[in-house]
Amino acid sequence: MTAAQAADRRAMLAKIHVAKKQLALTDDSYRDLLRRITGQDSAGALDAGALDKVLAEFHRLGFRAPGRAKARSAKPQVRMIYAVWKDMQPLLRDGGDAALRSFVARQTRTAASPNGVAAPDFLSPAQANRVLEGLKAWKQRLEREA
Repeated sequence: MTAAQAADRRAMLAKIHVAKKQLALTDDSYRDLLRRITGQDSAGALDAGALDKVLAEFHRLGFRAPGRAKARSAKPQVRMIYAVWKDMQPLLRDGGDAALRSFVARQTRTAASPNGVAAPDFLSPAQANRVLEGLKAWKQRLEREA
């Protein structure tokens, strides 16, 4: 078995264990499913073809692989804005992306741009700094009130 095949097999085994958890299968029901699909009661003993069959069955039962988290921006200041916003979400009534965009637009309004900037990703460094400082001040006020 090549290194790439071993890595693929490990990834498939990891997906199977995530699916087991997502579908809330007990150990007994998980092993019953493995026996029904492959004749084996341990995923570690399966080859890639059998692992594919097990994953297909999990998908049929409703398993959806979680998507990969992607970085929101290449700009460090913008990532910091998202991080502070995420920290604030438990303190807010509406902590969604639309609320953040609305805050960014309010913070970046000028005479030249009466609507402000539409989203954090489009901020210049100076605007990002202004928005970040505004978020920090807002967060401090919310924490004092809580």
